Amino acid sequence: MAARQPRVGLFATCLVDLFRPSVGFASAKLLQDAGCEVHVPVAQTCCGQPAYNTGDRADTREIAEQVIEAFEGFDFVVAPSGSCASMLKKHYPGLFAGDAAWEERAERFSQKCHELISFLTDVMMVRDTGASLDAKITYHDSCSGLRELGIKEQPRKLLAKVSGLELQEMKDSDVCCGFGGTFCIKYSDISNAIVTKKVGNIDASGADMLLAGDVGCLMNMAGKLKRQGSSVEVRHIAEVLAGMTSQPPIAGSGK
Repeated sequence: MAARQPRVGLFATCLVDLFRPSVGFASAKLLQDAGCEVHVPVAQTCCGQPAYNTGDRADTREIAEQVIEAFEGFDFVVAPSGSCASMLKKHYPGLFAGDAAWEERAERFSQKCHELISFLTDVMMVRDTGASLDAKITYHDSCSGLRELGIKEQPRKLLAKVSGLELQEMKDSDVCCGFGGTFCIKYSDISNAIVTKKVGNIDASGADMLLAGDVGCLMNMAGKLKRQGSSVEVRHIAEVLAGMTSQPPIAGSGK
């Protein structure tokens, strides 16, 4: 008798939904190819991180309750974003500390939550997605995924198996791009200085494509690259690993 497929709730994220739906489709493909039964609850909304980062715990908790109710019935909850996955996994339990009705429920939920690439490599034991792409790429380690979830080697292991792909590491790949969610709005001058230095390292790498695991970071860097006249393409890693690169590259945002 065949083993039951794990039921995965795909947390698409706001930026994927509104700005880069192709990342959601690529994520679903990767999960299905890994042997998962994928569901995308229509009731899902934001993870609550913008409210959380501005200190609005009441609204964050209300959002978190809605997310937990929409996703807790799945075996796993997977997000194509280290930032959103970290919010679900690392910060939800603290919102309900001391609440007899919700604390244990939030803790159980958080244990099911994973970032997409780490879920594929560490849980589903995917070693090769079968993708191919003739390109020289460089990879940006987004802050939340790296520092809160320990995502560093997982994307590089899968990229190393992509036929035709050459990884050219940039200087300070693990340094912030300056996005930081609401940070880039509240401290736009500092954010701009950070991303200016980041795109200098991207160009200096000699790569013709930039990859990362968070759409927010990618939009921030893509915008700066475009305004500085760079020809570097910007894409989410899921699009490359799923062999779905026919979509135009990320256009970017910011000043």
